[in-house]
Amino acid sequence: MTASAPDIARDLLGWYDRNARSLPWRAPPGSPPPDPYRVWLSEVMLQQTTVAAVKPYFEAFTARWPDVQALAAAQEEDVMAAWAGLGYYSRARNLVACAHEVARLGAFPQNEEELRKLPGLGAYTAAAVTAIAFGQRAVVVDANVERVVARLFAIGDSLPGARKSIRSKADAITPDKRAGDFAQAMMDLGATICTARDPKCLLCPLALDCDAKAEGDPARFPVKAPKMAKPERVGTAWWIERDGHVWLVRRPGKGMLGGMRALPDDGWNAGSDGNCVEPVDCDWQDCGAVRHTFTHFHLTLRVKSGGTLTSPGEGEWWPVDRIYDAGLPTLFAKAARLVLATR
Repeated sequence: MTASAPDIARDLLGWYDRNARSLPWRAPPGSPPPDPYRVWLSEVMLQQTTVAAVKPYFEAFTARWPDVQALAAAQEEDVMAAWAGLGYYSRARNLVACAHEVARLGAFPQNEEELRKLPGLGAYTAAAVTAIAFGQRAVVVDANVERVVARLFAIGDSLPGARKSIRSKADAITPDKRAGDFAQAMMDLGATICTARDPKCLLCPLALDCDAKAEGDPARFPVKAPKMAKPERVGTAWWIERDGHVWLVRRPGKGMLGGMRALPDDGWNAGSDGNCVEPVDCDWQDCGAVRHTFTHFHLTLRVKSGGTLTSPGEGEWWPVDRIYDAGLPTLFAKAARLVLATR
């Protein structure tokens, strides 16, 4: 690589000024920074989730809870229901906890170290809020930035071991001024040009500086360790209906899909994961099965209807014709669709 860090920042920021994506949580290049609440909320939602999936959730959240004080005053169950479908539900629980703490403080802290102390704010989110909302220099490394930097410097170590080197190189090229725009430019470059499978090097503003391009195979970076096969698990959920209502339970606050409304289930062969209820011995109708992939395993969930349970636990009778308003997580929304499709 022949270009200096200032040259890289200059070329990338010039490209960003012309090509920045228009996103509902962003301020255009050269504009005053956006509200820290909007930056924080969007960054939490975007963790392991696509921009396309996040947009409608972000707009619905900010319409319903326009600032952090409004979110802090919300009922947790309402926030969890509004989050349903985004996945990784611990993010929603941390969102509520963080909103409470920020409301107590009166505002978001304006430096990275203090932001790290807030519930659910890891290194990435704290750096993103610091740079984008407060205009301070911070090294922001998400999956897109990780890929761009690994290619720019042809970092040959495999992930996750390469992350220390990637962060060091990202630090070396992050400018003191316009750090927020630089971070968003790196994200945009990775999302639209330096993509995982088909890097568009002819359009890249950093192509002449890219070591991976010079080597002739930029798509092989970042080097990834072989994936381990995810284990398979099976379980059963029960649909119990009475007078046009279905019995829903509230899952435990901690654990998989914690705090969400759900159909009662058998615990998926692991007592900590579900509600571990026992069915009454009667003629259950087998509605089929749904399949869902979590971070660490695949689940095949059989769905049965028509009976009752010995001890269904605490729950509520929810109108069947409003089942999609219950805020069911994706797994149980799939189960509900399956049952209703059998009719």
